[in-house]
Amino acid sequence: MANTTSSSYTFEKNFAIDDIIAEAYERIGLVGSAGHQLHSARRSLNILFQEWGNRGIHFWEVGDTNIDLIEGQAEYTFYRSSGDGTSSVTVGGTSGASTYGLSDILSAQYRTDRTSTSQTDLPMTKVARSTYAALSNKLTKGTPSQFWVQRFVDKVTVTIYPTPDSTAASKDMHIYFVKRIQDAGAYTNATDAPYRFVPCMVAGLAFYLSQKFAPQRTQELKLYYEDELARALAEDGSAASAFVTPQTYYPSVS
Repeated sequence: MANTTSSSYTFEKNFAIDDIIAEAYERIGLVGSAGHQLHSARRSLNILFQEWGNRGIHFWEVGDTNIDLIEGQAEYTFYRSSGDGTSSVTVGGTSGASTYGLSDILSAQYRTDRTSTSQTDLPMTKVARSTYAALSNKLTKGTPSQFWVQRFVDKVTVTIYPTPDSTAASKDMHIYFVKRIQDAGAYTNATDAPYRFVPCMVAGLAFYLSQKFAPQRTQELKLYYEDELARALAEDGSAASAFVTPQTYYPSVS
């Protein structure tokens, strides 16, 4: 007789903020948290998400879209949220008419015939501020081939060179970007993280809370957290095919 199973794969979808907080508090020996403790835990969870942003790219937050190029316009802006401003118009990709919450631009291509089967992508080079600053005429028009990314508190700007001429203005700049992890909102919300990060999220929150409520366990919980995070980061990617090419060895014969 076959085992009776749940036939469900949505644990993390229903694993709400208050469940994560309860699990983390139980790990440091506190049960039945409420009031200030709940507020403190949600604040720590948001700080944990910011720490993850400093750890590097998270595969599930990588997306792509196309920037509508405008003749003579060098700078395009992407705001943290619509409350901070209106982002530059983007089309296609994963984000609809505008994109918010970007952390960085990973790569870019100058794209022609976006909707056609004859579409062509030309790689653009990401340059440092010093390289862009050294350009003598930053308003030169032509086919964009370089871009510079500047990250502010409330926005990310992309500055391209040369600026689009009349021909380039009918084309797009296709970008791959990484977004910020969404904040932990209402206690009934789920988190903006895939299932493989649930163990390290709980372990990380327990480590953070121990610094405030159980300092005698902080070092122990830090080791658990780093171990869980290492496993999650190792799994957080897109594996490519691996090929083993045998080599023939011919010993030298004297």
